[in-house]
Amino acid sequence: MSAVGSVEFFAAAAKLEQCPAGQRPEVALAGRSNVGKSSLLNTLAGKKNLAVVSKTPGRTQTINFYLVDGKFFLVDLPGYGFAKVPAELQRYWGVLVEGYLRDRPQLAGVVQIVDVRHPPTELDRQLSDWLRHYGVPAAVAATKADKISRGRVLKQLQVIRKTLGLPEEIPLITFSAKTGEGRPELWRVVRRWAGLAPGFEEDNGGCRPW
Repeated sequence: MSAVGSVEFFAAAAKLEQCPAGQRPEVALAGRSNVGKSSLLNTLAGKKNLAVVSKTPGRTQTINFYLVDGKFFLVDLPGYGFAKVPAELQRYWGVLVEGYLRDRPQLAGVVQIVDVRHPPTELDRQLSDWLRHYGVPAAVAATKADKISRGRVLKQLQVIRKTLGLPEEIPLITFSAKTGEGRPELWRVVRRWAGLAPGFEEDNGGCRPW
């Protein structure tokens, strides 16, 4: 399993003007409120409680920035599509997230997160279409791969790619927060977007694997 250096919470933004200044690249995580986004972030970071995993989906109400080795940000976007969130708040989150995706010059790519056990929703499809329309680099992480059989995972990946209309060049990565499946593959995508070469990095005169 790939190792990762420091991943630390940096800032929360309830408005676009509260996003961090500077030119560090940003890789955003986007998906419905109950697809395991926080668990994916914790698994990537190798920390259990970096992002709080709530039993009540829809709790993330801000854009949360996590600094990776002082070089780039992982950005946890508010989840979408959870019915119990008040309609007014849903609309506000939609404006906030769309504004970030459309207007944030530091955005280097988006990992769209779906649950491998279920077909993508209309909102999932809209986000995928939107990212391609605006030319935002994208990958899809299909979470909770440990919860169904390998044969069913393979069938569901075909459903996901077809439903979202994903071209072959867009990575579709199976992911499990429980087993760590997909973690190295996803890190390779994230690092490429952030402008960091895969493999080894110089650190105080020595080498360390990412």
